[in-house]
Amino acid sequence: MRVLVTGGAGFIGSHLATLLLKKGHKVRAFDNLEPQVHGVCERPTYLAPEVELIRGDVRDRASLLSALEGVDAIFHFAAMVGVGQSQYQIMRYTSTNVLGSATLLDILANERHAVRKLIVASSMSIYGEGLYRRPSDGLKVSPSPRSEEQLAAGQFEVHDPDTHQILEPLPTPEDKPLKCESIYALNKKDQEEYFLFFGRTYGLPVTACRFFNVYGPYQSLSNPYTGAAAIFISRIRNATPPLIYEDGMQSRDFIDVRDIAAGCLLVLEDPRDDGQVFNIGTGQRVSILQLAEILIDLSGQRLKPEIVYRYRKGDIRHCFSDITAARKLGFAPAIPLHEGLRYLFAWAKTIDALDHVQVAHAELVNRGLVGRKSGETR
Repeated sequence: MRVLVTGGAGFIGSHLATLLLKKGHKVRAFDNLEPQVHGVCERPTYLAPEVELIRGDVRDRASLLSALEGVDAIFHFAAMVGVGQSQYQIMRYTSTNVLGSATLLDILANERHAVRKLIVASSMSIYGEGLYRRPSDGLKVSPSPRSEEQLAAGQFEVHDPDTHQILEPLPTPEDKPLKCESIYALNKKDQEEYFLFFGRTYGLPVTACRFFNVYGPYQSLSNPYTGAAAIFISRIRNATPPLIYEDGMQSRDFIDVRDIAAGCLLVLEDPRDDGQVFNIGTGQRVSILQLAEILIDLSGQRLKPEIVYRYRKGDIRHCFSDITAARKLGFAPAIPLHEGLRYLFAWAKTIDALDHVQVAHAELVNRGLVGRKSGETR
């Protein structure tokens, strides 16, 4: 099978490409080699040489049309990624993520093609807050965003709107109502809905994979808007403490990119997932502070995370995956967090890591996207 991966030179796409090649598929990557992610390069050195790379923008109809020639299946990974930056680069994110997706679907609707399967990378960010339980009676709650007043008071946990109890985080299933809290999340929700609607309309098998917090080699260590693990490593490699918002106890579901690639391959090969949405995570809840402490320990440095007790607008408190549906397809994440982070850190030692985190933080502060505690003057 000939498979096209848009965004295929990115760290997730390149791992998937390698796995597809091992399974005997032919792989074509379509990527604009975004400088914020790749720096200045003609082809990433980590991209398998057997992968055919076409450089182009997903909003460029002609380039994308040429990349579709002879393709049997598509993984649509091309996207601008990052919650914080999306809040002020609204046109850039929406144009790439939504218009780029619309361009692909418009080609598939109006041009002759051989595509038999379409898989879109969605995101856990579309849930907003995850699913919670009220301690007093066990009622499951899908809460609204935390208020500015609550966050400014340093009350970071999610409270029940009726009883004001602190809610207990639960694994988040696919049927949890979506409550986007950032431009990026809205973009990914739009992408997912466009693709699923298109599949129903034209009878094309489409599957959406909601990735949780992916980490692993080839993730840009110099992009301050990438995943938490890579951002923390860039700080640690420069002997600077990881910067943590709120109190560090907010939690996520961190999954190794190799497990993501395995899940994507499974979805490609199993027709039972057609028209469905699947969480691709580990089902394990890990705090941001825990993540930072593991990475510091791996570095051997004597650093202490810098917890600022300020909050970023658009951030959520807790969200980790319920992967019951994916497990029914045979998905089984195999790489424990410590093992995956050790593998990532070993790779990170071999490349340059420029620390731009303070610049990104200052940008968010200047734009009013980082909230202060009550009484704080600077």
